[in-house]
Amino acid sequence: METERLVLFTEGDDGPSCGLDAAIIRQSGGTLRCVTAANQAERLRMAQAAEVLVINQVPITREFLGGLPRLKGVVRSGIGVDTVDLDAASDFGVAVANVPDFCREEVAEHALGLIFAVARKIAQADRLVRRGGWYEGVSAEMLPMRQLSGQTLGLIGLGRIGQNMARKAQALGLQVIGHDPQVAPAAVEPAGIRWLPFDDVLHQADIVSFHVPGSPATRHLMNTRTLALMKPHAILINTARGQVVDELALEAALAAGHLAGAGLDVLEQEPPRLPHPLFKFENVVFTCHYASCSIEAYARLCREMSEQAGEILRGELPRHLVNIRVKDLAQCRVRK
Repeated sequence: METERLVLFTEGDDGPSCGLDAAIIRQSGGTLRCVTAANQAERLRMAQAAEVLVINQVPITREFLGGLPRLKGVVRSGIGVDTVDLDAASDFGVAVANVPDFCREEVAEHALGLIFAVARKIAQADRLVRRGGWYEGVSAEMLPMRQLSGQTLGLIGLGRIGQNMARKAQALGLQVIGHDPQVAPAAVEPAGIRWLPFDDVLHQADIVSFHVPGSPATRHLMNTRTLALMKPHAILINTARGQVVDELALEAALAAGHLAGAGLDVLEQEPPRLPHPLFKFENVVFTCHYASCSIEAYARLCREMSEQAGEILRGELPRHLVNIRVKDLAQCRVRK
């Protein structure tokens, strides 16, 4: 009897929120199974027969990979691979793939939406109206308010989402500057972005928006020192990772009146422990980590994850291979 070639998801019996296409996986000779592992030890036991592991948030460590000799590939449900030990994956010959174009439009749109919500005080006005407040023009508590056109947007992170946001922002009349240590200044010139050192972006921007991966290098990029570099009454937007912003430092900056406000789709702890110290600020707008969400984005994610799982099963390197060096290693497990 032919051995089952298993593609496994262990973070819920219903699969990832975007779904997986069992038919695509079956066409490549695989069987899809979605289960719920109570802990990492149980996940390791469940994955013993897996050739491909589809993951959302679970950590893929060197120890974990060392216990899965049949595993050929890991496919991440989204862009970030900060929970995966990429060096360990390469050392074991395991290919790691993501979907880098996922939610490129959606996150840029959401970040712009948060900018409008904070700068135009839309959420604050909504609460005011619901309490029975209505004013011809604007009430004193809604002031000051500035037009967005002509202001400077600073982007931290100039990958696909950052550059897409730059194009959208320029259409609104915003000037765009940015910083990304992984991107050369010349590479973003066609997108109309003026590349500057990190501190200079904070000094010059009226709005600072983050589009960086979660990593030790990006943890608390915004802290007491860097928040103080921002212009008085600037706006901070974070649709990247909650760990990018030191929330205690942000609370202090808001309490001191140093910032005009913030728009946060992500928090250091999700869901947040209540009462959250930032909830007391009227000039902070929150959404619940759904910037990536749309029907179109989830359909694309489902298809590309399923297709890459199929590529690995067929002995092909996945189209969006993250740990590039694995392809040249003798121990690479993805072989025809």
